[in-house]
Amino acid sequence: MSFINYSNREINCKIVFYGPGLCGKTTNLQFVYKKTAPKAKGKMISLATETERTLFFDFLPLALGEIRGFKTRFHLYTVPGQVFYDASRKLILKGVDGIVFVADSQKDRLDANLESMENLKINLKEQGYELEDLPYVIQYNKRDLPNISPVEDLRRLLNPNGVPDFEAVAAEGKGVFETLKSVAKQVLLELKKEKK
Repeated sequence: MSFINYSNREINCKIVFYGPGLCGKTTNLQFVYKKTAPKAKGKMISLATETERTLFFDFLPLALGEIRGFKTRFHLYTVPGQVFYDASRKLILKGVDGIVFVADSQKDRLDANLESMENLKINLKEQGYELEDLPYVIQYNKRDLPNISPVEDLRRLLNPNGVPDFEAVAAEGKGVFETLKSVAKQVLLELKKEKK
């Protein structure tokens, strides 16, 4: 879970963007990175092998305030989309504080969304987490494409617990910050509970 850097007076939180291949996880992170003030963010790091890529960067949101005199720094990660990179996914989920599940709204990607959601739950369980106990939100991305599932169908299949969810077109930045703010707010509420 979150770790505290006492010398910098920062609480570091990890948010992981999870979802099927090519659903828009990387696009979300790149948009947030591009729109974050240079002074508030670290370098974007891309860990790439021949076949997979993981993006990571951290930022210090200035508007979210402090917890007991500590600033909150968020570290954002993406996981490789394809399920056969399971070892990487598990590693990236270690110590997670919040999850953004990015679903691809295209009708022909429904099975991939369901498979990825199931994979997320299994990988979390292996590390002693239950998805329902973590701060998480769902983003229905690619809402601008022609052959998309109705949000009601996606909600019924992917969001039976009724967590906050957002429609998005990450390539245009629509819904990106709303999604991130929602999960960040949940993470901060959890931190405040822990610190009491």
